Amino acid sequence: MDTQDKKAPQKGQGSIILIMGALMLTILLAALDQTIVATALPKIASDFNALNELSWVVTAYLIASAVTTPLYGKLSDIFGRKRMLIIAVIIFLIGSILAGLSQNIGELILFRFIQGIGAGGLITLVLATIGDVVPPRERGKYQGLIGAVFGVASIAGPLLGGFFTDQFSWRWIFYINIPLGLLALFAIATRLHVPVHKREHSIDYLGAFLLSVSVISFLLASVWGGTTYAWSSLPILWLFWLGATFGYTFIWWQTKAKEPLIPFRLFKSSIFTVSSLLSFISGVAMFTAIIYLPEYQQVVRGYSATKSGLLMLPLVVGLLGASIASGRIISATGRYRIFPIIGTMISAIGLLLLSRLSVDTSQWWLSLWMLITGIGIGFFLQVMTLAVQNATDHRDLGTATSTVTFFRTMGSSFGTSIFGALLISRFATHLTSLLPTVGNGATTLGKNIGQLRMLPPAIAAPVLQAFTLAFDDIFFYAVPVMLIAFVIAFFLKEIPLRSAPSKTTRAEL
Repeated sequence: MDTQDKKAPQKGQGSIILIMGALMLTILLAALDQTIVATALPKIASDFNALNELSWVVTAYLIASAVTTPLYGKLSDIFGRKRMLIIAVIIFLIGSILAGLSQNIGELILFRFIQGIGAGGLITLVLATIGDVVPPRERGKYQGLIGAVFGVASIAGPLLGGFFTDQFSWRWIFYINIPLGLLALFAIATRLHVPVHKREHSIDYLGAFLLSVSVISFLLASVWGGTTYAWSSLPILWLFWLGATFGYTFIWWQTKAKEPLIPFRLFKSSIFTVSSLLSFISGVAMFTAIIYLPEYQQVVRGYSATKSGLLMLPLVVGLLGASIASGRIISATGRYRIFPIIGTMISAIGLLLLSRLSVDTSQWWLSLWMLITGIGIGFFLQVMTLAVQNATDHRDLGTATSTVTFFRTMGSSFGTSIFGALLISRFATHLTSLLPTVGNGATTLGKNIGQLRMLPPAIAAPVLQAFTLAFDDIFFYAVPVMLIAFVIAFFLKEIPLRSAPSKTTRAEL
């Protein structure tokens, strides 16, 4: 039985522009939060004396976002995109307020998890809505605009994060979400007047629970392994066993559930399978540059949060330009396969160059390396979603879009946690080598970032060198990961982009 909104659905190019305005504002809310936090992380670590737990401020957010993304996709296919978007924004705002009020690192991690629950619906529902209202042949142009919003957020985020951190408090990086979120809610409520088709349904809550336990177990093992506990220790082995057991149970349950969280029939399409795998692997390496470059600028160079954000501009310019250009070319030619191939290779080259950082690397060289990395990321960031939407029936549009987004978010989660743990581990190893007398106190020396430059020169120099070598290591280890994505990109099939939406295009917003 269908339930219609009181207002008639918008039609034509004008209505799409209005809808895109609301969607771009929602994307800005989500994208800004991903970038505004990066420049504030060193200050947060210093205030809470928690360098070892720092990656969890990002990882907790990404975990919650990842495990809820498929659920949002399924719920939006049932209840409509508009309703679920409003719910996601409200949860996101609640998490933002609580995060700003945090009094210790544990509270901040918990409230970032709540914030991530809301964030899980923002990006995937926006992408699914674009799939509803825009035909695939034109979708590259509009997704290029979404990429542009990410680019603007990538510029504004580090700058705002640095400005708030230096001039006021890092807490304002969360409070800024309140006016933006309220504006996004208003835009969604007033611009998205479209039909909602209700049908009999069942929500796979058991599947969501099994997936959550599996994901969290593996992520805990990746963060704690080799740092808090030895890889062969009982807690780490137990976490791997728990993750594998619940993961296997989740896969089994998806074959039995009436309406599975991730329908395995989608994987019968090679385009869906390759896009999902490509999204995961590229996500692992992609966040390495975005998260850890500002940390390098502040820790090693001693720059302020504001300056480190400003110096991220070359990466953002590359990402923004490549995203818009690739979107326009895809809309003009109808071809998309080449961009993941080119993008992953350029990204691998950029990461390899970043692995050559030293304490006194010229800022011009660093800017060039960031520009190259940004161009590579911009070329392939949105293409996998476009390919999947073009190859998927409209009844599965929300689920398929959310699943691809889920794999990318999962990759980002594992990348952030693994490389965060690797940074701490490699720092301790390098510092012990450079300063043998430090012994087991290597990690403690670098724990409070704010006090690094107060150390005596004889100690400060090897500490900063050890940090630099640790950053080099994580960028270098990201290179083969991106090269695997490059190889996988060759298996992405290309089918003609449709020039018109399906008959049900506007049915489930």
